[in-house]
Amino acid sequence: MARALTASDLLDAWERGLPNRAVQRALDLLALTYPESSLEQLQELPIGQRDARLLAIREALFGPRLTCLATCPRCNERLEIAFDITQLRSSPSDSTATETLSITEGSVEVQFRLPNSSDMLLISDLPDATQARRTLFERCVQQATRDGVPITATNVPEEIVNAVAVQMALIDPQADIQIALDCPACAHQWSAAFDIVSYLWSEVNAWAVRILHEVHQLASAYGWREADILALSPMRRQFYLELIG
Repeated sequence: MARALTASDLLDAWERGLPNRAVQRALDLLALTYPESSLEQLQELPIGQRDARLLAIREALFGPRLTCLATCPRCNERLEIAFDITQLRSSPSDSTATETLSITEGSVEVQFRLPNSSDMLLISDLPDATQARRTLFERCVQQATRDGVPITATNVPEEIVNAVAVQMALIDPQADIQIALDCPACAHQWSAAFDIVSYLWSEVNAWAVRILHEVHQLASAYGWREADILALSPMRRQFYLELIG
């Protein structure tokens, strides 16, 4: 069961996350919110299941409405898009972290699992996108055969790699959220990926900077401790800020 995060929890998570990579920051928020799950269990969640939990965390912290900025690739018009979290939720995948899936193309059969956060952490430092994609595929392959004879994941043809990627997207659509966009200036239509990991961290970062300024103002005015200020409700904090404003 999800645990409600306090202002103090969130500020601690922000501070710990500053030097970390994006995936590690997301895992830290998940560990705080789902304390009954071990870090290993959270790392092994399929990406779609992980991102569904992050969407739930985002809604609990900041509400169901999201606002994004995008740039039209044709005319460079800046767009502001607002939508509800429910529009980003896909039907939950029944696949688990340990479930073996399979695909057969011609004489080649590949058994694989869905990608997880451990995989994303490993490939995040790879400089080449093609190499990262191939490494991710090879990590997810559990067995591959050609005409019934085992082959290594490195010897699986590229067209089979593409077919597995398509199958993964169909099985776990929450892992690849695409937003349909329409430019009002030039009528160009395109799709853009939405990454809840980076979006949520940008909001947590903005919130932390704002709350630390509020703590500074209230501590300077009243001599209160940080813990006491963070324990105040947002409405009460705002009331005191207006009094000293």
